[in-house]
Amino acid sequence: MEERFSFLDPQGHRVAAILTVPDGGTDKIAILCHGFLSSKTSSTNNALTRMLIDHGIATFRFDFFGQGESEGPFELVTTSLAVEQAQTSVALMRERGYRHIGLMGSSFGGLVATLTASQRTDLACLALKCPVVDFAEELRLEFGDDGMAQWKTTNTIPNIMGGSDRIALHYAFYEDALRQIAYVPARSMTAPTVIVQGDKDEHVPLHQSQRLYEALAGQKRLEILPGADHQFTRGDDFGRMTNLIADWLISHLTG
Repeated sequence: MEERFSFLDPQGHRVAAILTVPDGGTDKIAILCHGFLSSKTSSTNNALTRMLIDHGIATFRFDFFGQGESEGPFELVTTSLAVEQAQTSVALMRERGYRHIGLMGSSFGGLVATLTASQRTDLACLALKCPVVDFAEELRLEFGDDGMAQWKTTNTIPNIMGGSDRIALHYAFYEDALRQIAYVPARSMTAPTVIVQGDKDEHVPLHQSQRLYEALAGQKRLEILPGADHQFTRGDDFGRMTNLIADWLISHLTG
């Protein structure tokens, strides 16, 4: 069963969401956080939903502020706002009766999921696909000094996903990112965590996942896929990534 609806974040923004529940219902759910310039119906979120439903686990997918079908101009998005929306999603699923909740995040969604998990003790597990841990560092490496200066003066950035047109994004996003680096918050996380990243990731520096793994004090696993890029473009890489994440969620939500 698939239910499409919207909810309000703490600031009153409308957030579009999809709740997918296996036949017969369940009290187990994975909340899936998409990446930057993506949406709740990303290929990863759709694949994981199909895999988890077959194991009696519901999924909850939502669009971050200004992306997909959610309210707001993308140019005003910040990591802090995205974390508020993820926290609201967890609370909403608790209200709907889900007792076992896992959190999964891709890239930017991985940063959001990590920061969210660091503020909670009620999550069964956390799964991270090529997570950004320090977005400010990634953006500096991506744009260089000249690109950062242009961003500050124009409030626009290059399309980091490959498009030719610049994208409106206020420089306040970078200033907020400097305050939302996840290494220290991760030290307090209690949820068992898996990190999956390719060693040819062209956007997120591999050392971020490695340093995050070192910061985690609880049960943890780091899987580096040889030859895989940020999008896990090759079919075999995508299949292995989704299987690793699905297996982690299944084992900790149903075990």
